[in-house]
Amino acid sequence: MVMPISCSAFRRTALVLALVTGGMPAYAQESTNQSTGQSANQSATQIASNQAVGEVVLIPNRVIYPGETIQLTALKQVTLIPGKHKPEAMATLAEELQGKVAKRTLLPGRYIPSTAVRDAWLVEQGAAVQVFFISGGLTISATAVTLQPGSAGDLIKVRNSDSGKILSGTVMADGTIQVSAS
Repeated sequence: MVMPISCSAFRRTALVLALVTGGMPAYAQESTNQSTGQSANQSATQIASNQAVGEVVLIPNRVIYPGETIQLTALKQVTLIPGKHKPEAMATLAEELQGKVAKRTLLPGRYIPSTAVRDAWLVEQGAAVQVFFISGGLTISATAVTLQPGSAGDLIKVRNSDSGKILSGTVMADGTIQVSAS
């Protein structure tokens, strides 16, 4: 008669296997900085000889806190295990992440959702900015104070310094605000 393996024995075995194999995440393996001195090409060739190479993605290698600018040094490049695919709406390219700001805590070894990062603010709340109204050949400019932070393309509210009137305008790439007729 065969005795079933108890749950605790199964967990112990899984823990021992995880510790022996180096504790890498189950969905990925490191694709850079091979400790045995093998080059990335040799390890890719070795993987290809066994099975197809998976997608390469970037994940945090340390905790990234909300409001912190993401630097490439805080990210680690890993290769997904063949057959695994990254979930949709996940930021995995350096261009998508470099210089962005975390909107929430990003944990090491986890995917980075596209909704968890934002562009850095181009104008801060309470900053004095130039506001422009352009219609045909007419250009009107004024000084205003921002009531919200914003990055290029964001619609924010500003208060005209002279009249006190609150306007909505689009943040331009040069840090000015363009308002339209309302």
